[in-house]
Amino acid sequence: MDLSAVILADSRFPGGGHVHSGGLEEAVARKLIAHERDLPAFLSGRLRTAGALAAVFAAAAAHAASRNVHRGHWRLLDVELDARTPSVAQREASRAQGRGTARAGRISWPSPVLDGLIAATPRPHHPIILGALVGVAGGSPLDAASSAAYLAISGPASAAVRLLGLDPFAVNAVVAQLSGALHAVAGRAAAVAGDAPADLPSPGSPALDLLAEAHARHHKEEVRLFAS
Repeated sequence: MDLSAVILADSRFPGGGHVHSGGLEEAVARKLIAHERDLPAFLSGRLRTAGALAAVFAAAAAHAASRNVHRGHWRLLDVELDARTPSVAQREASRAQGRGTARAGRISWPSPVLDGLIAATPRPHHPIILGALVGVAGGSPLDAASSAAYLAISGPASAAVRLLGLDPFAVNAVVAQLSGALHAVAGRAAAVAGDAPADLPSPGSPALDLLAEAHARHHKEEVRLFAS
């Protein structure tokens, strides 16, 4: 994997991902997740739905960045990902992470390609800016898809440790056991990276959408550890 993809997937990258749980906090609040044994199903489901969608658009953005596409293409990618994200809370979380990632990433990998992306979409979705950064740095669509897919499960896994006091070794093992599924998700995303934005796959995750909307409401009423 290209180093840029590794850096972007690192929890220490200052993109703001540490304040997002990917629906895990709301699932814990509803007692849907209370033990380590509950985590594999949640992470696996998230990888194959929201993670797959993020991987698809990260791969497409990396492909676009390597070809220095017109600004209009970035707007198309943004619109298509918006259309595939029915939850307002999910869209806001993605754009919040995207803005933080763009700010940090443009310092690390300055490029006119990124300038054009931000000019077209000042608050880009996280998978799009992540993929563009990987592409600008010389990484492949597969690298970008792998990074996005990993973040889709590593963030919630880390949140589970913080929220429930789970054994971090056991939680890390759950993430490691998803490596085969992660490679499959990333491979499928990379295979369609050159498709027109409107033709990109759109795996849905209605349960995660509902959790995100509920969390957004509760976050306004009481103090929550995570923004999403």
